[in-house]
Amino acid sequence: MNHRPSLLLTLTTLCLIVGAVSAQDAESSRGEQLLSPYKARLQDALRAGLSEGVVEAIAACRIQAPKIAESLSQDGIRVGRASHRLRNPANVPPSWVEPILESYVANASDREPRSVSLSAGRIGYAEPIVLQPVCATCHGETIAEEVAVKINELYPEDRAVGFRVGELRGVFWVEYPDAVDMH
Repeated sequence: MNHRPSLLLTLTTLCLIVGAVSAQDAESSRGEQLLSPYKARLQDALRAGLSEGVVEAIAACRIQAPKIAESLSQDGIRVGRASHRLRNPANVPPSWVEPILESYVANASDREPRSVSLSAGRIGYAEPIVLQPVCATCHGETIAEEVAVKINELYPEDRAVGFRVGELRGVFWVEYPDAVDMH
């Protein structure tokens, strides 16, 4: 009995799987790299706002975050953030992000970043935002009255409160051209 055809088929299948995993890893790595400046600049703006007070930090998120996203959204790249419980209605996720966000909400132990193939030779990458202790100041279960008043003034339909440290707050996302299509 000749086992060569089945061995060849098994090896071919393994190579395809490894190739697909390697491509997924490469896209995740690229997505992470493209998101890194957005997250760093957003964090710097938030720190600068917090150094002047919590109410000023709200302004940093409200004014600086969209400017940072806009400045980095060029050359076919779009970056942003979204949540299942929005504060700012302008942060509605792109349609491809919605199922990823729903999956994170449904499975609290799944916090792995995701890459997805989009139409027209584009890739989407999303990674979870997990509430950190400093974020609880504006998004936590207990919020100082002056902060709550300011948030309510700026975002009368705010749904982004009541989170606990370690819970999913939302996602950072980036959409970009597939490297293959760039050549």
